[in-house]
Amino acid sequence: MSEQPPSLFEMEDSSRPLADRLRPRTLADVVGQDHLLAAHAPIGRMVGVQRLVSMILWGPPGCGKTTIARLLAEQTNLVFEPLSATFSGVADLRKVFQAAQRRREIGQGTLLFVDEIHRFNRAQQDSFLPYVEDGTIVLVGATTENPSFELNGALLSRCQVFVLKRLDDAALNTITKRAEDTLGAPLPLDGNARQALVAMADGDGRYLLNMIEQVQSLPAPVGPTTLAAAVQKRSPQYDKAQEGHYNLISALHKSMRGSDPDAALYWLARMLDGGEDPLFIARRITRFATEDIGMADPNAVQQALAAWDVYERLGSPEGELAIAQAVIYLATAPKSIGVYRGFNRACDAARRTGSLMPPAHILNAPTRLMKDLGYGKGYQYDPDTETGFSGADYFPEGMPRQTFYEPTTNGYERAITERIHHWAEMRAAVPNASTRNDSTTPDPD
Repeated sequence: MSEQPPSLFEMEDSSRPLADRLRPRTLADVVGQDHLLAAHAPIGRMVGVQRLVSMILWGPPGCGKTTIARLLAEQTNLVFEPLSATFSGVADLRKVFQAAQRRREIGQGTLLFVDEIHRFNRAQQDSFLPYVEDGTIVLVGATTENPSFELNGALLSRCQVFVLKRLDDAALNTITKRAEDTLGAPLPLDGNARQALVAMADGDGRYLLNMIEQVQSLPAPVGPTTLAAAVQKRSPQYDKAQEGHYNLISALHKSMRGSDPDAALYWLARMLDGGEDPLFIARRITRFATEDIGMADPNAVQQALAAWDVYERLGSPEGELAIAQAVIYLATAPKSIGVYRGFNRACDAARRTGSLMPPAHILNAPTRLMKDLGYGKGYQYDPDTETGFSGADYFPEGMPRQTFYEPTTNGYERAITERIHHWAEMRAAVPNASTRNDSTTPDPD
């Protein structure tokens, strides 16, 4: 890290939090974000030509969003104006805009950094627009939430969105080494405990440094068990109401669809560990059973419903095992979206054709008038036919026969495919069967 002479008015380094003492002094010191900050990367190129555009930095906690914004201002000679959307309102924004306009008149630019920018409402977000458009401010917003959902389109169209990565083990190990250099001594951790410390940070550099401050004075050597007792593991990054919720259920769904039970179990465990409602998962895997498996294994939906029922009876943690069992069953079951596609095609046809009446021969005729009108005339009772199949046309009059359900050859649908093909051949051999049948067998309905 680059060195700067301490100010006479600053506190001694040892009295400041380690995370503040180790805050990078240049963009080159920032770890884990080379895809944005390297000389050839998008932000790095902007700094190289000393021309920033307004941007949104989207990433998890502790990945360097605030530090990057501050360094961007320093390295492009802009005045750094920080605001937190949690504590600021329109009046605060107005003061910043007015100050930025005065600076602009004397040739000085302003970088307005807004932390948690997604917490501003639509009207507050709209207030940025004229000042971003005319260059009065360079807006750098930081958010942990998906900008597509949390920021309005007008603001997004005027900003570039850059995605910051969760810090990987290499980046966290670099931060640990820097902390040891600053502290002047290695941490009292054995090899396994050192790995455990990095894992406990869960990609959050700030949280890692806070833990290092707690363990630096422990008597050496410290193993994983002692470490776990001394510091608190970081809570998983999972918000049941925000993007993490949808990302992980999508990962579970696609892992089951891809017939990968191990990945599916991992994402299930991640969701449960993050505090997700198991009943939400039970509902979603039941949907999966009907959408992605369907008739390839008709028992799949029963397995999902059984897991749902078991969980409602047992609760956590016992009932979660039933959900895990269902997840494995669904992941290893044959897959087919024949029912899903067939139903959607039928719905489209129903919307297009409107209120077509069923053909008269399949209508019941409980009154003489209805019989006189031809209701039920020529109806064939399939179980009474020689083959158990009449080949009658059940589509509305004037609507040609259509194929909606196209079974696959996966699982149980292989037998269904053979059966449907057999019926199609029989139907082709007996055209207009419904008008040629004089059966008087009553309609069982």
